[in-house]
Order: sequence, then C-alpha cells, then structure tokens
Amino acid sequence: MLNPFSKVDISFNDFRQSAKRRLPKLLFEYIDGAASDGSGEVDNREIIRKLRLKTKALINVEQRSLTHKVFRIPSKLPIGIAPMGMVQMAGVGADEALARCAAKYEIPVGVSTAASMSLEKYAEYSKGYAWFQLYYMADKVELEKLLSRIITAGYKTLIFTVDVPEVGFRPNEIQNGLTMPFKFGPKQILDFAMHPNWSLKTLIHGVPKFGNFTDTNSFNRNASRAGADWEFLRYLRDRWPNKLVIKGVLNTDDAINMKGMGVDGIYVSSHGGRQLASAPHPIEMLPKIREALGKDVQIFYDSGLRTGEDLVKAYALGANFVFMGRPWSLAYAANNQHGIENYIGYLCKEASVAMAMIGRKKIAEICFDDIFWNSKT
Repeated sequence: MLNPFSKVDISFNDFRQSAKRRLPKLLFEYIDGAASDGSGEVDNREIIRKLRLKTKALINVEQRSLTHKVFRIPSKLPIGIAPMGMVQMAGVGADEALARCAAKYEIPVGVSTAASMSLEKYAEYSKGYAWFQLYYMADKVELEKLLSRIITAGYKTLIFTVDVPEVGFRPNEIQNGLTMPFKFGPKQILDFAMHPNWSLKTLIHGVPKFGNFTDTNSFNRNASRAGADWEFLRYLRDRWPNKLVIKGVLNTDDAINMKGMGVDGIYVSSHGGRQLASAPHPIEMLPKIREALGKDVQIFYDSGLRTGEDLVKAYALGANFVFMGRPWSLAYAANNQHGIENYIGYLCKEASVAMAMIGRKKIAEICFDDIFWNSKT
C-alpha cells in the first residue's frame, strides 16, 4: 500500500536526487557529469532559466494540444529521447523502457552506437520510431557492415554525431576509475556494495555491455575520431538512402555547409556539455543557426532542457523538434518505468500551462515572438 504522505518524484531535481541515492557514485557521476569544470553545462542551463516567455491575456486557449510532427510524421509528444551510450547504467531494462516509451508516444528515440541493447531490438521495441546515431568509423569495411545492419533493421533516420573528435575531458570519470568494459578495483567494489539494489539486479542480469558489438574490441568508447572530415560526410550522404541528421552543430558556417551537402536535419547540441566546457552555448546558437538556414531546414535541439517551460523556449528559438538525454536516464534510475511516466506527465503539464500563458494552442504556433528579450520594455 502506498504511503499517502510519501514524496513523489515529478521534477528533474527530484529524479536527480533519487538517482543520486540509488546509483553507485561512479555511475551517477557518469550520467550527471560534464566536461572539465562543468561550467559549460551550468552556464547554458542558466541562460535557459533566464529566458522570459511573453505572456498574453484574453486569448481562448481551451483546446490546446502537445501533439507535433517530426519530418512530417505525427508524434504524441513534443519531446524525443536523445541518443545515450550505455543507458543500462541507469538500471536493468533502461534501453527497453525507453524504446517502448518511444512506441507508446510515437516519438523518436536515438539509438547510440554505444547502446547497451542491440539496434535490432531497439527497432523492434520502438515499433519503428528508433533513429540510429552513428559515430565516425575509420574502418570502412566495419562501417559498411554496420550501415547494412541499420538499413536491414528498417531505420529511416541516421544521426551522425560530429562533436566527438576526441572524448571530452571528464575529471570525474578519471577520478572514479570508470572504464568500458568495467574494471573492478577495491574502490569500485565498495561503491557497488553500498548500493545493493542496483548492484544485485545488475549481477543477476549481467554487467552492461555494448549491445551492438559481440566483440568488446569492435568498439572503443575512448578511441579518437579525429579523422572525420567533410569528405567522410559526402561519403555518408551518398551511402545512406534515408534521412540524414548531423548532431553536435554549434557553428553557423558548418550548418550552412551541411545544408549545401544535402543533409536533412541539423541537430544543435553541445552533447549535454560533456565535450567542451568553453563551447558556444547551444541555446544561444539555436536562433543564430535558424536565421542562417532559413525556415525550411529541419533543426533539432538538445542540451540543458529540464522543464516543460524549457521545451517551449527551445521551440520559440527555432527548433522544429527537441530532445532530452540525461533526464530520461535519471528518471529511470530514480523509479524505473514509473519514473519515466511521471517525468513525462510533469513535462506535459508544465508545457501545456506555459502554452496557455503565452496564448498558443499548438506547438507549431510557438515562435520567436514568444520570447521576451528586454525586461525593461
């Protein structure tokens, strides 16, 4: 029987605190962490927080809807699931839960090359709503094999991530001794022993591994991908027959060049602040890239979004569709599938209220004019 006085996690901060209690320290800090001193993520979040939405009175907004479209495909929610590597760290079954969530709400779920569940299972559980996220691979033979698998599995959208020429410098991972695959020393064993719920379930079901590779040497998370260049993008555009989205774009010139090469979508993201603390703030680059590309190019966004109001702000700044990453992992770590459903309920309620306050009935109606730029006006 539920305790009527017990606290229910609904907000990002709620889930974050619950996940911090339940996860081993090295895993929580992997999910929650950012590059260098973490200032890139913190500052981007602060900019989002300070953005004001322009309220409008006496507009009939009784019939509001959070349904939207991605590449002209209807979705029940205006928020997708960003690709995340080794999401199984959040808890046993996390990948499957996110894939089934995508199917239920008809939203895209990014499937990382480093996912802990195979791309075939993601396609099956998501009922076709999975987008595969590809990292640069210098070995063209292995790349061709992977692309062939992706096509055979029925993927219609490929996300090519370009902001990881080298894995970002993340001090907490070094300090905690996090490696892939896991290496257990006295420090890690003690950490896991202090979090028995996570550890026992993981022991029963097996330590998280890369789901797309049977040989652990086939994918090295820390490998250099500095060889990625414009020639490789041309090759990928020629090789991939469906929608191609480029993720990790924070430069207007890059975005313009990518548009000229025939990509189908530009994904503005700082990798959640996990790559370069001094990178441009993605929330500031979003409207600049929108202005540079015009209204007809599909622009996606993640990084720093935590609330329903944040979603509205990102749409107002020019996004065609927005994604979240770590909030989904933390919600699952906090309370499994229930955590994800509670978080969705919170996001939808707050986004709907925000739309009512700014006089908008549909996500597609939200525009640049809904941001209040000058507090003195």
